[in-house]
Amino acid sequence: MANTEGVTIHPAVDHGIKQGDSGFSGGTLTCKCATNPVKVRVGAQTAHNHVCGCTKCWKPEGAIFSMVAVVSRDAVEVLENGDKLQVVNKDAPIQRYACRDCGVHMYGRIENKDHPFYGLDFVHTELSGESGWSAPEFAAFVSSVIESGVDPSRMDAIRSRLRELGLEPYDALSPPLMDAIATHVAKRSGALAA
Repeated sequence: MANTEGVTIHPAVDHGIKQGDSGFSGGTLTCKCATNPVKVRVGAQTAHNHVCGCTKCWKPEGAIFSMVAVVSRDAVEVLENGDKLQVVNKDAPIQRYACRDCGVHMYGRIENKDHPFYGLDFVHTELSGESGWSAPEFAAFVSSVIESGVDPSRMDAIRSRLRELGLEPYDALSPPLMDAIATHVAKRSGALAA
């Protein structure tokens, strides 16, 4: 096993995973602006929370992974300063709405009704002052941290640290989410009954 001393992943998990509260019903996400911050209400508990190594997700300063969860898009409401939100990349499957001033991604929405995750929004629960959000369950797109500049020689230690934290590392999504994508595709193609 690789030496994991000094290996950091994300500030919300580096000192251990904080367990969620099954009775938690949501909270408010706030961007990093000191004045007139964007505030987004998430009116439900999140699911499939995970750390993500992709280069598209917002990461706090110094983190090599983001932390992102999903929630029904019906549960997401912009409360304040929505005029500051802009889509980061209009061509991406996930339309990530970021504050134009501080750059923080407030939520990501899929508009393509044929996408397997249509109806779910992606949120960064560490932007909330409330506790009780679903705990991170796994690590996705782990190899992608190399694309953001992480030295490939660090990957064994990073994967070991993720496992120490209880976050199984995948170079895609977790098996249940990959199964959900494959099931959606199979039903659309007729390989499985709808």
